[in-house]
Amino acid sequence: MSSILQADHVFNNEIEFCRVTSKESKKQLEDLFLAHRISYYVDWQDKSLLQRIFGMGKERLLCTIRINKADLEQARELAETVEGVRFKGDGRKDGRRK
Repeated sequence: MSSILQADHVFNNEIEFCRVTSKESKKQLEDLFLAHRISYYVDWQDKSLLQRIFGMGKERLLCTIRINKADLEQARELAETVEGVRFKGDGRKDGRRK
């Protein structure tokens, strides 16, 4: 019996959706995605050397939210209500940023 998935097939439907710069915005976005059954992945950005040495931006965070491209339209509608979200690449069709 053969498997449906082949070793040479790659299924990558993940896209960079937006950047989030505050804990409150990230929490709101996560709650919205969970309530509407949108899967997501949080990609944390490392702080620069100066930020680590001088403690700049201790309360700030920077992360990129990745989603499945099939959920793009619904996720975009939900995320437009959250402050502190900067859309990336495919996040908005017209290329504007919030």
